[in-house]
Amino acid sequence: MALFGVVEILLAIILFIAIHYWKLNINTPITKWPVMRMLPGLLYNISNIHDYINSKLKQNGGTFIFEGPWLTNMNIVFTSDPMNVQHITSTKFENYGKGNDFREIFEVLGDGIFRSDSHVWKYNRTLLHSIFKQESFQVFIQKTIEKKIYSYLLVFLDHACENGVQVDLQDVFQRLTFDNICCIVLGFDPVCLSIDLPEIACERAFTQAEDTLFYRHAKPRFLWKLQKWLQVGEEKKFIENQKILDEMLYSEIKSKRDIQNRNQQKPDLLNTLMKEVREGQNLIDDKFLRDTAINLLAAGRDTISSGLTWFFWLVATHPVVEAKILEEIKEKLSSKKDLGVEGLSKLVYLHGALCETLRLYPPVPFEHKSPLKHDVLPSGHKVKENTMIVYSLYSVGRVEEIWGEDCLEFKPERWISNKGGIIHVPSYKFIAFNAGPRSCLGKDISFIEMKMVAAAILMNYHVHVVEDHPIIPSVSVVLHMKHGLKVNIKKRSI
Repeated sequence: MALFGVVEILLAIILFIAIHYWKLNINTPITKWPVMRMLPGLLYNISNIHDYINSKLKQNGGTFIFEGPWLTNMNIVFTSDPMNVQHITSTKFENYGKGNDFREIFEVLGDGIFRSDSHVWKYNRTLLHSIFKQESFQVFIQKTIEKKIYSYLLVFLDHACENGVQVDLQDVFQRLTFDNICCIVLGFDPVCLSIDLPEIACERAFTQAEDTLFYRHAKPRFLWKLQKWLQVGEEKKFIENQKILDEMLYSEIKSKRDIQNRNQQKPDLLNTLMKEVREGQNLIDDKFLRDTAINLLAAGRDTISSGLTWFFWLVATHPVVEAKILEEIKEKLSSKKDLGVEGLSKLVYLHGALCETLRLYPPVPFEHKSPLKHDVLPSGHKVKENTMIVYSLYSVGRVEEIWGEDCLEFKPERWISNKGGIIHVPSYKFIAFNAGPRSCLGKDISFIEMKMVAAAILMNYHVHVVEDHPIIPSVSVVLHMKHGLKVNIKKRSI
């Protein structure tokens, strides 16, 4: 009986302290708890993390400092202030790198372009930029995407129409873009998208790895590192998934080495890269190729599939927008197969609708940076060296001072000028493709692929979202839909 009395007293004390701290913080934007500080609020709202962070940023004028548990070094500066973003990505670019925290969390990316800084990053970017601007490589990309659309995507959707099969468009787009980017980077088609929707180990490994990477942000560093060392929980799955990806990548690299020796090369990125470096009389090792490949696979699969998924949900739920896109396609394209770059460039309203989608639902909802030296942000916040700074792309797209009081509305018209052209918005305000020297090299390619897929589907099918299907952002480093995008497909005549 005495033991129960002690337990009751302890519970009463804990409850008293909790109520006390709640009362102290009732009129403040973020509750600070003893020892755990702001972490309980973050964990409680983890399922709605992007809107939670957005609401706190609004309450704090666009920037706030998240205070993690004592002795964990989890203090993070969150911001959606466009002046801060410009300062970090452009004005003081040389002072802001990825930082130790980012490199530890995203170790799977190796020394590729998204994880590297300084001279390593510059070398990666210069090399890739020289390849991306080659006309022959651009033609190869367009032909690869077009072939995949007509030989696999439309065939799959025709099958779904004929059999009245409900489709998860998010899954379809992830399979499509993974096939595309594997063909473009590796010259290898895993054929994830086919009528029977096979389970492909490397494609599944990508998806599962993203979830672990997100949760590393919400856990104290020592905890996820301990799990990794013990190989338990999410970290055990992460190790298994990385092994699957590495086996696939190194296998393809070995195959390329063999083919290269026989002078039977495909025009994919890795072959082009190996040729470029060889002509420059430099050596290129397998790890460099592996790191380059996994960075580009991640970028080419997830960002485009996410953008397309949110686009089709928004268009399907905004019939006026859909009607305007169809009217433009009918007016500007001579036939259903006129999906070349010249034809796509005429689709201004479609471009505006894609920009509007990426503003509201950027595929990468937040970015990391860390100062090399002490600095003061334009907002007045002081940041010490190695401080983790996270700018929320999701929140920047919802800043009323940039986009107006109707910033939460889906309005492609906001991107179109009175003369009928696309309005240019500075990259630190429209941040979906990052800003400054680290802006996305694949921006133009991404728009081409999204336009080709969007036009091909809208010209041929009605897309109806399944009634009462929940649309919730997933908790991941990429802004997917938690429950996918379940739709019914019907043939269209245009």
